[in-house]
Amino acid sequence: MTERQYLVGVDIGGTKIEAVLLDSSHAVVASHRVPARRGGDNVVADVVGLVREVAGERLGDVARVGMGTPGRVDSATGRIANVVNLDIDTLDLGPLVSERLGGVPVHVDNDVNAAAVGAARVLCGDDTAGTVVFLNFGTGLAAGVLVDGVLQHGYSGAAGEVGHVPVDPNRFDCPCGQQGCLETVCSGASVARLWPTADGRPPMPDLIGKARSGDADARRVLAMVTHAIGDTLQIVAQSVDPRLIIIGGGMAKTGAPLLEVILDELHGRETSCPFLKGLELGARLRLVPADAPLGAIGAAYAA
Repeated sequence: MTERQYLVGVDIGGTKIEAVLLDSSHAVVASHRVPARRGGDNVVADVVGLVREVAGERLGDVARVGMGTPGRVDSATGRIANVVNLDIDTLDLGPLVSERLGGVPVHVDNDVNAAAVGAARVLCGDDTAGTVVFLNFGTGLAAGVLVDGVLQHGYSGAAGEVGHVPVDPNRFDCPCGQQGCLETVCSGASVARLWPTADGRPPMPDLIGKARSGDADARRVLAMVTHAIGDTLQIVAQSVDPRLIIIGGGMAKTGAPLLEVILDELHGRETSCPFLKGLELGARLRLVPADAPLGAIGAAYAA
């Protein structure tokens, strides 16, 4: 290629770092992942190594590199902060990676935002019109909001932080300092706390299965979780009125049973609320495709 037409996307997580190479048609032509190592120097080295690995001889044809990472992200400068799982206080991730790759432009964004872009692209293709919301039910709970394909960061970068809306009636303490944050009940970490499994199995499928078999405790916990999910969906839907709400994060690996209990919760609310029924929220819900590297793909697009 005479022009640089490849993109590289990197998804930085607490346990793994994954990279993909996209060609000029935005097809994934290479991918690779490595275990995440703690510490800023290790993260920079691992990202650079992954970019070189997936690009191979095409490194000179890479136009841009995008990265999605947890923690607080300044997308304008490429600086990240407070990435607790990787022992990073502050790190000029974008500039350091760019320097080691010979000056290739590097863009850094929040990992949920990157996954939102990836999920929207995989599910919607080039049809980017309107508002699409990606709800990440992972270790925490947050949303990525796209309007006509453009990520919305808000004034301070806090757009989509629905997990810390303190409306849950259980009033559990949240590490953010509030009580009753939605993510204290319906994030992946909170479900694991509310319904621990002794053998390490994912808690949500087990919780749903036990509730359906008549277990009283499981029914009680599932009612708490689905009520908080319903509140989250209503907050998103009644705030930005998206055409699609994409359910992602680790909890989404539960698959169809998760979607079924969410629809049950929405239908229960709709029976007493014509307004809510008229919104037809169930028809707007989509689950992310299983095992697609959405974070890395989205990071490449967002670059």
